[in-house]
Amino acid sequence: MAKLVIEHLLVGPLQSNCFILGDEESGEAVIIDPGGDGDMILNAVLEKPWKVTAILNTHAHFDHIAANAAVKRGTGAPLMAPRPDAPFMAQAHISARIYGLEVDSSPEPDKLLDDGDEIDLGDEKIQVISTPGHTPGGATFVTSIGIFPGDSIFAGSIGRTDLPGGDYDTLIDSIKTRIMSLDDETLIYPGHGPATTVGREREYNPFLVV
Repeated sequence: MAKLVIEHLLVGPLQSNCFILGDEESGEAVIIDPGGDGDMILNAVLEKPWKVTAILNTHAHFDHIAANAAVKRGTGAPLMAPRPDAPFMAQAHISARIYGLEVDSSPEPDKLLDDGDEIDLGDEKIQVISTPGHTPGGATFVTSIGIFPGDSIFAGSIGRTDLPGGDYDTLIDSIKTRIMSLDDETLIYPGHGPATTVGREREYNPFLVV
């Protein structure tokens, strides 16, 4: 069984969570949501050192993909992103300007991800489940040590749905049917803020408690 470890980095001007998920047995790693500070991410990879086999985006907002280009150049790893969000990736740097920020544009994905896809990490199979609502193609990555839902759900909150392509009812349905169906002990590593668990959010998240 793969022995996975997580390195957590706060990146970019919006302090997004970037995760390096590594398999100590094989030395392989994936980088989830490189949202900025590409040099920091690459230095963290070199410290291990990991062989990066994939760069994974949970969705196409600029604060989660701003370092795609730098990390791809530095690692040579394929970029993978949810299929419905792919058309928006090349425009993310334009969205950043609304916030007065300049970020690199993202290259096109090498692989488009669909619900039910699996990504190899050593002996681990990372499962892709579609959790749209924050964006049309929001994806959650499910691993043996926790899930990575991007901005679909946070500790005590959910992702905003007032941006283009967002839909509140769709997001709530995604969370309730895809994420809340997991075991209570499942760790959630969201795109912003601290980690939480499915059980904690089921009981205390005000957007989910009936």
